[in-house]
Amino acid sequence: MKGERVFSTIFALLVIFSLLLVSCGPASTPPSQPTSALMTTEVPPAPTKAPPAPTEAAPAPTQASSASSHLVALDWAGYELPEFWPDFKAKYPDVAVDFSFLTESAEVYTKLNSGFEADLVHPCSNFWKLLVDSNLVQPIDTSKLTNWKGVNPSLAKQGEFNGKQYWIPWDWGFESLLVRTDLVPKMPTSWADIWDPAYKGKIAINDSGEAAHIWASLALGLDPWNETPEQEAQVKQKLMDLAPNVLAYWSGQTELDQMLASGDAWIGVGAWNASYVNALKNGVKVDYIVPKEGRTGYLCGFGIPTSSKNVDLATALIDAYLAPKSMAKLANDYGYGVSNNDALPLIDPKTAEQLGLNDQALIASTIFYKGITPAQRELWANTWSEVKTSK
Repeated sequence: MKGERVFSTIFALLVIFSLLLVSCGPASTPPSQPTSALMTTEVPPAPTKAPPAPTEAAPAPTQASSASSHLVALDWAGYELPEFWPDFKAKYPDVAVDFSFLTESAEVYTKLNSGFEADLVHPCSNFWKLLVDSNLVQPIDTSKLTNWKGVNPSLAKQGEFNGKQYWIPWDWGFESLLVRTDLVPKMPTSWADIWDPAYKGKIAINDSGEAAHIWASLALGLDPWNETPEQEAQVKQKLMDLAPNVLAYWSGQTELDQMLASGDAWIGVGAWNASYVNALKNGVKVDYIVPKEGRTGYLCGFGIPTSSKNVDLATALIDAYLAPKSMAKLANDYGYGVSNNDALPLIDPKTAEQLGLNDQALIASTIFYKGITPAQRELWANTWSEVKTSK
């Protein structure tokens, strides 16, 4: 659906725009580190080193047939590495791809809405409905993607709106409880367990109002995205009750990793795959829990703005990112999940088993983030601000 803008008045547009600006304030870390705003849950740090160059023979160069030989991509730092899209580079050697880096998904909306021209964007699942409803992105012709056949159907479904594929899932990961097994008096098995007084002052939680709202809702047995005002009040009180257990609010993976390694924190709440991989690599005794309610997870992917003048080239670039060997590099080098099932045989078996990257049942049970309304975004942000200042 090429939906018309949902904001029918200038006032409404300004309200939404101001809310989003709250979520994408100045970054306090380099572009390759996430800055989790009060209202958003973002992808872990993108890769910062290039994976080894592929050894397979490159496709024969092909002359670009799109409007120009220049593409502009809004992407996370690290994903600009040509090693993630070698097929495109080989096929279109004369096409320049310029990257403008994101620190939060909200920037895709604000930039496109203000007239920034891009050919490819890479936000996460909780912002796509806003982009589609605002007519800022267009449906993608998946028949032009040679690697589409391998894409996980359950992940692909999340990119559909009214039967049309508006975005192509690419990278995903779990959020869960990363526990120092040698320090905790007992192992948690549920999101509700992080409220246990036994963990007083030993919880490090992701500084994200959206994520915290979801975890508290799950602990209460509620649907985070469909709550009454009374239930919203319950969630707020639940988060207030968590404050005594909180050691710190972390906003970047490095912060969490250091607190767990030192033993200052016993449990990392909302920890990403990469923290688990890093802890094991450094000999830290940890376990990555699957809460009985399910792990939460982020899912991000590629789409094409309605203003793009290079749709064919942008589609070809997406296809290159989906190539099995490109995706396998993402999993093998950084522990991220892949959307193309054809890449699974190329992933190191130990990595796949440790993280459950090829466990379709685990993926299906993961609670991926959904789009939320501006009213929810504002309410959850205000709640989180109150929770943090109450400590």
